[in-house]
Amino acid sequence: MTTQETDVLVVGAGPAGLSSAIALKRLGVDRVTVVDREPEPGGMPRLCHHTGFGLWDFHRLYSGPAYARRYVHQALTLGVEIRTETTIIGWEDGHTLAYTSPQGLGVLRARAILLATGVRERPRSARLVPGFRPRGIFTTGSLQRFVDQRHLPVGRRAVIVGAEGVSLSAFFTLHKAGVEVAAFLTEHPHHQMGFPYAPVKWLWVDLLRRTPIRTGVRISHIWGPKRVEGVEIVHQGSGRREFIPCDTVVFTGEWIPEHEVARQGGLVMDPGTRGPQVDGALRTSLPGVFAAGNLLRGAETAATSAQEGRLAAQRMAAFLEGQPWPAHRLPIQVEAPLLWVFPNSLAPEDLTTTQPLTFRTAQFVAKATVEVRQGKRLLHAQTYRRLVPNETLRLQGHWRPQVDPQGEELTLRVSG
Repeated sequence: MTTQETDVLVVGAGPAGLSSAIALKRLGVDRVTVVDREPEPGGMPRLCHHTGFGLWDFHRLYSGPAYARRYVHQALTLGVEIRTETTIIGWEDGHTLAYTSPQGLGVLRARAILLATGVRERPRSARLVPGFRPRGIFTTGSLQRFVDQRHLPVGRRAVIVGAEGVSLSAFFTLHKAGVEVAAFLTEHPHHQMGFPYAPVKWLWVDLLRRTPIRTGVRISHIWGPKRVEGVEIVHQGSGRREFIPCDTVVFTGEWIPEHEVARQGGLVMDPGTRGPQVDGALRTSLPGVFAAGNLLRGAETAATSAQEGRLAAQRMAAFLEGQPWPAHRLPIQVEAPLLWVFPNSLAPEDLTTTQPLTFRTAQFVAKATVEVRQGKRLLHAQTYRRLVPNETLRLQGHWRPQVDPQGEELTLRVSG
């Protein structure tokens, strides 16, 4: 087993990992190594063969693969070492990771580590949807691999389980493959599919207006012993059951961070995001280990992940130059119906800023007031016209200097 050294080891070659590696090289860090278990770098965008990428970070629209290629090209041009088909299998210590690759086993030792391993969608089995186990059941990611990488036929008529941003990605993949979408299905009373990119909004609206969006329903059974023949749905208000003929089912959303490496390292995990707990500088509980991108909560856009990668690079460069690691951080917890808050801990230096927090909710809430409390003390209350699931909401940060750094943990909750 060979042992190699680098200044910064980045685990994950998606937008967060690559943008961080690029920024580190531009900040003068000499040795930057990126590893990824996939055969090609670029992360999930390389599987998304539709437009909508790059507007915020490159100021022009790209398809997912073109967006990924631009980041990979920039990284290689600057001298970043990218190793694909390289899987992290364990930690030797807080600065040393063991890996396996086609060349065999090895060990990489780094002065700083960035975890940027992304997220995955919960498959049908994890959602406990009963019925047969036929062909024709996908997640968005497996659908994109099937259509755009392997160029295999999918089916003729599909239902999409979910009605959020990533559901649009599944919709356009199916549309390109010539598959009719019978309906979007969501348990929520409204869909959550926004149109963030004005140049392509007309296309999205034109396609979607011909596709039913079934709200307030859940999928209760999948029929078909060999191939999907249809799904049964239950209308939550009335309990009425309905059969929708189809030969393809795509489960979208319900994200799970790819947190296996973080857990193996013994990092403190946040119960809301299910990713590593981080402070405003993206520092984890283990000195020298940072985290960025959708590993921290699923799932934001590629541009958001890339922006966090650049922030992590600045913080890692400061760490390499001797900036001390905080000895104490205050966790921030959330109460239902809130799902998570980010960042989910505050270091002493975070209390001197007024940076906003972001959070998400599990359900629609009209005219909501969100409170920040430390113990019984109310630090801040902010009113929203509506809280929307699968939409990231911002919470003002001017209350941070009021926090007692030695006091109780913070709580984010919906009042009343």
